[in-house]
Amino acid sequence: MKIYGDIFSGNCFKVRLVCSFLDIRYDWVDLNVLEGDTKKEHFLSINPNGQVPVAVFSDGRKLTESNAIVNYLATGSKLMPSDTFQLAQLQQWQFFEQSSLQPYLASARFILKRLGMPVERKVEYDNNVHNAKRALKILDQHLLGATYIVGDQLTTADICLYAYCHVLNEAGLEFSSYPFVSHWLKRIQASPKYQGM
Repeated sequence: MKIYGDIFSGNCFKVRLVCSFLDIRYDWVDLNVLEGDTKKEHFLSINPNGQVPVAVFSDGRKLTESNAIVNYLATGSKLMPSDTFQLAQLQQWQFFEQSSLQPYLASARFILKRLGMPVERKVEYDNNVHNAKRALKILDQHLLGATYIVGDQLTTADICLYAYCHVLNEAGLEFSSYPFVSHWLKRIQASPKYQGM
């Protein structure tokens, strides 16, 4: 399997982390979004949407969208619950991650860390931070008294939410504002076979 990705991307990190937890071997094809690698003709022939990550399997099949990739790779493993309601809860939190957290937290991080906070993007940054804080508060409340996002063991829901939460400081936010998120992050980092970004 080949994984096309940008090393800076939290969405790409999700796939790498699942592979680490499950001992899945892969070849990494490094792309740089800032240099336009995902808009070049060769990559667009792999993913016309021009986004990473992309997983290309030995039989030629391809998967895009990080959460689809991680769920496919984790199917049948300890990272996916067998209980159908817990599986639906896992998907619920993955949808939350993609709709309510990642767009704002990832954008704020990109503007601050990768672009160096251009003046013309300050209003956009502030709006992203406002929305990210709202989502992080919801997540923090959910993790009050909970060990993991769904049930009592690590799942792909944790991995998907972890990807950008563990670098929330790079978006200009404080870990201390979200104590239950912070404890949960440390639990994941202490997991066997954990690999950092």
